[in-house]
Amino acid sequence: MPGIKTILAIAGSADSATPAMETAFLVGQGLGAHVTVLHVRPDPASAVPYVGEAMAGALVEEMMAAAERDGQARAEAMRAAFDAVVQARGVSLRDGPPPLDAVTGEWMLRDGGEAEEVAAQGRVTDLIVTGRPRADSDLPSMVTLNAALMETGRPVLVAPPETPSSIGGTVAIAWNGSPEAARAVQGAMPFLERAKTVAILAGAEAGAASGAGDLARHLAWHGVAAQIYDVRGHHGDEVGKTLLTQCDQRAADLLVMGAYTHSRLRQLILGGVTRYILDHATIPVLLSH
Repeated sequence: MPGIKTILAIAGSADSATPAMETAFLVGQGLGAHVTVLHVRPDPASAVPYVGEAMAGALVEEMMAAAERDGQARAEAMRAAFDAVVQARGVSLRDGPPPLDAVTGEWMLRDGGEAEEVAAQGRVTDLIVTGRPRADSDLPSMVTLNAALMETGRPVLVAPPETPSSIGGTVAIAWNGSPEAARAVQGAMPFLERAKTVAILAGAEAGAASGAGDLARHLAWHGVAAQIYDVRGHHGDEVGKTLLTQCDQRAADLLVMGAYTHSRLRQLILGGVTRYILDHATIPVLLSH
């Protein structure tokens, strides 16, 4: 199957994006992939709230100018963070193929809406890497994560707040036999084929255990030997906590799982297990919907 040759790392702000960039380049070094770091500078007009015709034109212009200065300053800080990561890792800059065996990097600056740009660029890459959404910060946002998961058809690797030292040596798969989990496994196959250890964390609900055996047989055809472990729980937080405990016990440095939502109309509301994992995981999590 095709491997991962292009990676899109989403860089919203310097503090939250550094783990995403570091994780993307770490993956790129292991796979010989090209990493494009995307920063989206917002349209100043979108930063001005609508208050009706009563707002003076001079005040609107002042607010837009301030928003433009803020956006430019953030873009410059983000580029500086990118340059620092590239220099520290000795990454060669490149803006086009052919692909090399070594990791290469590229800076991409776009103007507009972050979610829209992530959706557009994400569809033409092999893997998307983003930082973990945080309740105390607007960047990276759940809206952006939603766009990456729901509108690109690509696997999304969510980087933890602390940059990992390794990724993909021991891979854990959260398996419940769902289409989302199956797509996550397919997206993670380049990692699984290189992993030293693979653990299938199977849901204990009816039918899931036998499905885990089928998954292990499927992976064996790819030369991947996997062990099966039961995961018990009856609601999102309980299952999520058990999954992370299993990852910790097995020293996993990557968790692969499907991303689930509570509502097809409100896809921003992620399912309980997914939400718990995003809030508490200290290792990278590869998601697919």
